[in-house]
Amino acid sequence: MPLEGGMMETSVESKQRKRRFSEEVPPSGNSTKKPKVDVPGNPAAQSVPSSPSIPGTSVLKAWCVSPEDKQQAALLRPTEVYWDLDIQTNAVIKQRAPSEVLSPHPEVELLRSQLILKLRQHYRELCQQREGIDPPRESFNRWMLERKVVDKGTDPLLPSDCEPVVSPSMFREIMNDIPIRLSRIKFREEAKRLLFKYAEAAKRLIESRSASPDSRKVVKWNVEDTFSWLRRDHSASKEDYMDRLEHLRKQCGPHVSAAAKDSVEGICSKIYYISLEYVKRIREKHLAILKENNISAEIEAPEVQDRLVYCYPVRLAIPSPPLPSVEMHMENNVACVRYKGEMVKVSRNYFSKLWLLYRYSCIDDSGFEKFLPRVWCLLRRYQMMFGVGLYEGTGLQGALPVHVFEALHKLFGVSFECFASPLNCYFKQYCSAFLDTDGYFGSRGPCLDFFPISGSFEANPPFCEELMDAMVSHFEKLLESSSEPLSFIVFIPEWRDPPTPALTRMEQSKFKRHQLILPAFDHEYRSGSQHICKKEEMYYKAVHNTAILFLQNSAGFSKWEPTPERLQELVAAYKHSGRTLSSSSSSSSSSSSSSSSSTADKERELGREQSSSRETNPN
Repeated sequence: MPLEGGMMETSVESKQRKRRFSEEVPPSGNSTKKPKVDVPGNPAAQSVPSSPSIPGTSVLKAWCVSPEDKQQAALLRPTEVYWDLDIQTNAVIKQRAPSEVLSPHPEVELLRSQLILKLRQHYRELCQQREGIDPPRESFNRWMLERKVVDKGTDPLLPSDCEPVVSPSMFREIMNDIPIRLSRIKFREEAKRLLFKYAEAAKRLIESRSASPDSRKVVKWNVEDTFSWLRRDHSASKEDYMDRLEHLRKQCGPHVSAAAKDSVEGICSKIYYISLEYVKRIREKHLAILKENNISAEIEAPEVQDRLVYCYPVRLAIPSPPLPSVEMHMENNVACVRYKGEMVKVSRNYFSKLWLLYRYSCIDDSGFEKFLPRVWCLLRRYQMMFGVGLYEGTGLQGALPVHVFEALHKLFGVSFECFASPLNCYFKQYCSAFLDTDGYFGSRGPCLDFFPISGSFEANPPFCEELMDAMVSHFEKLLESSSEPLSFIVFIPEWRDPPTPALTRMEQSKFKRHQLILPAFDHEYRSGSQHICKKEEMYYKAVHNTAILFLQNSAGFSKWEPTPERLQELVAAYKHSGRTLSSSSSSSSSSSSSSSSSTADKERELGREQSSSRETNPN
């Protein structure tokens, strides 16, 4: 029988009074208990270190509330929830040693964020100066995701030790926008202008680069032929223009790409080497802070017992230095957390969620003195990872609707998310991108570094092709090596033109037990900016089909078989629209109309985010 992850704690911690999480915390947003689903093998609730004083006292003081106030719990109690932190894990792992990653520090995170903003600006300038285009939307974000799949460096966010140096993701996305970005077309005049711009840009590029005489000849002839056709055919329809554009791309595309190849590779290499230098600066800053506090970054690896335990949050081996004070105030139910003038925001409900996760998972800060600095580091990290533009990055952090999570837990025993964050997780046990900032809030570390022996998992990865492909390889190795019940229910876009390797491999996998397809615009995702967005923007329609694949070993299939009845109930869960619930709370038709308009705008933006790396046809 697996042991509790809590048994990893020290003898001093084990002497502290421990109680079940649901007993220890005042009624929260999860206080409306759902019928408990009996999942065989579920462990008892994991214990939580506590202290005689009231946890979170420093946080309450920051809100100008006396710790003795009987209503103090209400301030940290969410009024609306999109999670269920009472569900216990069924994920079993081998006990593992604490990580040697350095703990987060506001001063280091501030430097990292400043350097990332500079790197984004370098990327924009290189694209504009060398290729005459703006950076493809979300391409920098996907570059960081793809690089971390292969990166062996020390920084949790910026790559510094990658092979190959040229990122396939960044290279592919820039090349897709050369000579111009092909936007989606609705009207005839737009199609005509797009055809003219493409022909003009292709001619300009081939004349300014070192291309072979044959390439120059082919491109110039096709461009002149297109200009001639545009001058004489004034009755062409939108479809005629788009057909002509497709023909021009097929004729000129390979020659244009060959001419731009070296330049685009230069952009990718330049960004990587700048990142490498930035990582050195960040590391030096971090080590200097540790040295000031007489903390060594070199530690002796502790012995780890060879035993099975229920999964537990990542622990850091190197102690955290004292953290500077961080300010916080409330503005209209939004918590504003500030360090040295740099402010990050999170809604009151999600601030309460972070407080609950921290109280449950953190073992080195029973008095919550480090809570606010760690919240600032966490929020700043995710802000820098996904950018500061309007709706930027939200599509990469989208989550499943609450009703779907409820169905997954009820029907298939799912109790763990493979790709989540403290901000968008539904369960209190999950994998996330950053073990240093997120471990204090329940993260089990990055999915590709997590090796469960048994359990039922949900996987909704960011839509980065290289990351999804690595995920498939990881899952298949886990399923191959375990004889215990193991199940992964994977949600990814059904990209067919061209097909994504991850989807193709899963469809052909011997572990695939079933597959569902959810039609585009007929199902929803929960926004990646749910921790700060308006209620009416919490959900958005998917702009592409979603494939749901059940990957299970034999024992997992026997325990959580995707029967027709279970599948029908899962699909039915998608019929509960979060948008309907949000819009019903509108107090007037005018506010409802404004909400609908805002949501529609957001869906268009998210649609561009999700499809930008895959667009090959502007139709």
